[in-house]
Amino acid sequence: MSMNITSVIETILFVHGEPLTSEKIAKIIKKDEVEVLHGLRELEEKGKERGIILLKKDGTYQLGSNPNYASYTEDLIKNEFTEELSKSAIETIAIIAYKGPLTRIQIEYVRGINSVFTLRNLLMRGLIERIENPKDSRSYLYRISFDFLKHLGVAKIEDLPQYQEFKKKKIEVLEEKSMNQES
Repeated sequence: MSMNITSVIETILFVHGEPLTSEKIAKIIKKDEVEVLHGLRELEEKGKERGIILLKKDGTYQLGSNPNYASYTEDLIKNEFTEELSKSAIETIAIIAYKGPLTRIQIEYVRGINSVFTLRNLLMRGLIERIENPKDSRSYLYRISFDFLKHLGVAKIEDLPQYQEFKKKKIEVLEEKSMNQES
């Protein structure tokens, strides 16, 4: 079976769900970056008539919904934004606010439970944001957003109740775990 590079790129971007560079895609599919860039251009052209399009930002690529069909997804998104935060969402955002930025693994360690869907919900609501992890390019760090601060009516994270006390305690717990794993 011959490889349709455009379809392979689409599959990789769909499954990964996160932005990828053309260089990273080339490594994953073991192809030359020039071939990958050609496949990305083809994927971009095909997307003009589809519900899923190729998004480009700062040299990275990701799949997203076609803005021409936004009216069909508004109700779905609106429901997620208007529902009250669940107990797990409140717990997760508190951990991020008082300890962040944190990796998903660190959040899950503190919570003791998988947090993928909770993080997705908080990201979609704009209450947290995801940034590159300078210590590990394979993971992201999660931190609270400006919208979170606006929502709570605080000017800076340090204005949260007992911030310094909780920040210190959370760091000690996670540092103990990290040190134990390294030895």
